[in-house]
Amino acid sequence: MPDSPTPFTPAQLTRDHVLRALRLIDRESHPLPASTVYDLVYKGRRYPPRPVVQLAFRLASGQPEAALPLLAGNPTNHLLERLDFTVTTKRPILANSPHDGDVAAQEAMQELYTGKGREAATKPAKALQTAAEVAEPLVPYELPPAVPYDKATALRELFVAEETLIQAQSALQRRRNLILQGPPGTGKTFLARRLAWLGLGSTDASRVELVQFHPSYSYEDFIQGFRPDGQGAFRLTSGVLLDSCQKAAQEPEKPYFLLIDEINRGNVSRIFGELLLLLEADKRGPQHAVRLPYAPAEAARFFVPDNLFVIGTMNTADRSLAPLDYALRRRFAFLQMQPEFGSPLQDFLAAHQVPKAVISRLVSRLTELNQAIADDPELGPDFQLGHSYFCQLPASSAEASAWLDSILTQEIAPLLDEYWLDQPAKAAAHRKKLLSK
Repeated sequence: MPDSPTPFTPAQLTRDHVLRALRLIDRESHPLPASTVYDLVYKGRRYPPRPVVQLAFRLASGQPEAALPLLAGNPTNHLLERLDFTVTTKRPILANSPHDGDVAAQEAMQELYTGKGREAATKPAKALQTAAEVAEPLVPYELPPAVPYDKATALRELFVAEETLIQAQSALQRRRNLILQGPPGTGKTFLARRLAWLGLGSTDASRVELVQFHPSYSYEDFIQGFRPDGQGAFRLTSGVLLDSCQKAAQEPEKPYFLLIDEINRGNVSRIFGELLLLLEADKRGPQHAVRLPYAPAEAARFFVPDNLFVIGTMNTADRSLAPLDYALRRRFAFLQMQPEFGSPLQDFLAAHQVPKAVISRLVSRLTELNQAIADDPELGPDFQLGHSYFCQLPASSAEASAWLDSILTQEIAPLLDEYWLDQPAKAAAHRKKLLSK
């Protein structure tokens, strides 16, 4: 008797199989059960992930009654993400709460609604007006005037080689998106702003936007969402990316920069959503525009203009952060930043009257410590200490020794206790070497 054919498995599903199922759903208005936690987002429409995969599995296997051997949730979502589809948590949610992504969180979110509804509709207009008037006063300020900025100026400020600076500029021009990654204190944010100024040719702050990701940062903050307007209602509001794209699109001949500090501290897949695709250098412009989930049908579709450059910074030493997924990595170039305790830092300190003995002690102690950190199998090069700890200079030459002692004692020594938390004797030995005169 010949061997029976190998049964079709979910691992054999391709992107085309899923697209075929989506087309069938759209063409025949195929009824699907509503999803409770996750949505598959494709071309501005939302679908329940597991029923879509179930249909794709049946079509691909040729078995109309086949049961999908995958559970709902992460198993199904991971399959779709592997095929380059976007799966998002249904909104509204309480981001990063114990019930994040859970139906209970969605129900609880309804209790936070403060628009004109159940209780708000019964409140007197005067009470609503009083609530709207309670706000922190805005302090007026002006952006600093723009001054010319060139490579020579950058090299005087930065502790990187000219070749590294050229590589960063080249990567940014090629990919339009760049991530500066490395240990803490290696000047990643400092370099990011200087790269923007080099691209502009000046320190024009009006064309540079800086945002920092964090665990509570969301799609609604970055792209678009409904927010309270101070009048007891919610309004559709553009986020940082939309604002930056709109400004850049109005002046296509001028570069604009969006700086994302600590990009890996946020849930990048959730923050970018379906727009991760539009960041690619060859997916820029109106020909690749998409409809945003919150936008009304008649609204203009959204695209990322070609003159918007995105620079992110990423701390590689934080163990609490999940690694970036491959979908994001494909859209960015990466530049590794290293601690710099060589000639650039030494010349900088000497130019500001820091005595040679203090400089020598600083360099020898940190070089020795970083080598020990890099050689430790539990830590490695990503946990080395950067030079930016020493860029805020002492007030005078006479205070230089006390300045160095303060940094070593109050900033670096406590970090060693965290690095070798389970090895207190090792931490104490390195702290003793660091602080020895």
